[in-house]
Amino acid sequence: MIAYLERFVPDSDSDSNPSEDSTSAAAAATDVALCKSVELQGTLEYHVSSANDIYSTDFGGIHKAAAPPLAVLRPASVDDIARLLRTASRSPRLTVAARGKGHSIHGQATAPRGVVVEMGAMAAVEVRDDGCADVAGGALWEDVLAACLGRGLAPRSWTDYLGLTVGGTLSNAGISGQAFRYGPQTENVTELEVVTGKGDVVLCSPSHNSDLFFAVLGGLGQFGIITRARVRLHHAPLKVRWIRLVYADFDEFVADAESLVTHPPSESLDYVEGFAFVNSDDPVNGWDSVPLGPPQRLDPTAIPSHAGPTLYCLELALHVHHPAQDGPTTDEVVTETLRGLRFIRRLRFSTEVGYEEFLLRVKRAEKAAKASGIWETPHPWLNLLVSKRDIRAFDGAVFKGILRRGVGGPMLVYPLLRSKWDGRTSAAVPESSEIFYLVALLRFTAAAVGAEEMVAQNEEILEWCRAKGVDFKVYLPHYRSEEEWRRHFGRHKWERFVERKARYDPYAVLAPGQGIFSRTHSPIV
Repeated sequence: MIAYLERFVPDSDSDSNPSEDSTSAAAAATDVALCKSVELQGTLEYHVSSANDIYSTDFGGIHKAAAPPLAVLRPASVDDIARLLRTASRSPRLTVAARGKGHSIHGQATAPRGVVVEMGAMAAVEVRDDGCADVAGGALWEDVLAACLGRGLAPRSWTDYLGLTVGGTLSNAGISGQAFRYGPQTENVTELEVVTGKGDVVLCSPSHNSDLFFAVLGGLGQFGIITRARVRLHHAPLKVRWIRLVYADFDEFVADAESLVTHPPSESLDYVEGFAFVNSDDPVNGWDSVPLGPPQRLDPTAIPSHAGPTLYCLELALHVHHPAQDGPTTDEVVTETLRGLRFIRRLRFSTEVGYEEFLLRVKRAEKAAKASGIWETPHPWLNLLVSKRDIRAFDGAVFKGILRRGVGGPMLVYPLLRSKWDGRTSAAVPESSEIFYLVALLRFTAAAVGAEEMVAQNEEILEWCRAKGVDFKVYLPHYRSEEEWRRHFGRHKWERFVERKARYDPYAVLAPGQGIFSRTHSPIV
């Protein structure tokens, strides 16, 4: 392990070395010849232009790879990916990155002078008869939804935005308002097909090749490329009762949220999220961000006079499977569930929508953002997992302080349960308490200068967390040093992470954009 750590973390942003520049053309020619020697059913596109930013950047728009990829593979089969990875291991420098929709923030899906695998070329979905679906790693969750609804079924755990690939979210965690009950998406797969960094195609599950199974879940693409996942399903509801409740007091907001996520399943809602918003008429982060469409509106006169610069909203959903017969009606269930909650009574909003419409709610926002142009601008998002122990201090310093004017987009904050996350996976979560909070600052900006300011603000938040000893993790992490990665994972998980890297990707071929390990031609012994 020590020898492997010595090959840790290159500084990809360092100035180029003239001697390296003089040999780069020859090295590229050698690697192109090596790639051309691979027999493939799919296609390899060479001479990717540096002007083609799709492969040199990502949704975040704040990172540009040092160089474009040498080639882009559009695989026709799992064997294509395996052959490529076995060949890449024979080069001293060739790297490979799986790319779904490129929805990372810091260039995690890039492969400068390497090969990018377009996972969207493999997107099949097969709904089985045993309550599961076999889904290709490049399939979008929105396509999984469409295929499953045709059978009256649906996955149990989602992300808020479904225009993401299955392999991509499973390589991180996959979090939404269902995670308090079912855990993240990584907890809702029973089998994976993985191509390791050595080019081995491995079928794995909790009981078969289990170390690899748990390694790749939340593994940031470091151990293998997920080419197929078997996803748990349940019966899809017909409709969803969608509810938003406004709070002026953060303590009351978190107490009610924690009460809802710790109720027994038979007594709880099916979806629990929340967000902070600005106590003003700000068009993006203010009062208008709360109502669930016209003709609803938030009446500012209902806000208590003691309210501060930041307000909070619980977002809830109850699945409606069929009209009530002998049991309670949806209205009766909602009334009983909300009884005793301390929201502002005049600031309760609800509507009933189809299940598919509810799950595709961000898709509609995407269309509006694309129409206005801000979908294509930088998105310096910051996603944190913050312990219950520290969330109140975080509110005072961050929501009420640093971010009191908003972030130009949603500011999510809602509780999750550590017991719903299997500690054998590679995902890192706060460990000081059973409850921790997702904090997602989903920034949008219309100009690069605004992005720079937002990145600086993100760093200010992280510096505050570190200075105050906050128990937190960055979700979708990006670090530059071994010390930072070690702190992120914690000693035990970091040592296991390194051991797994040596076992499944000993040449560090995979996912160079994560910036965790540097490419080596000498495997760990």
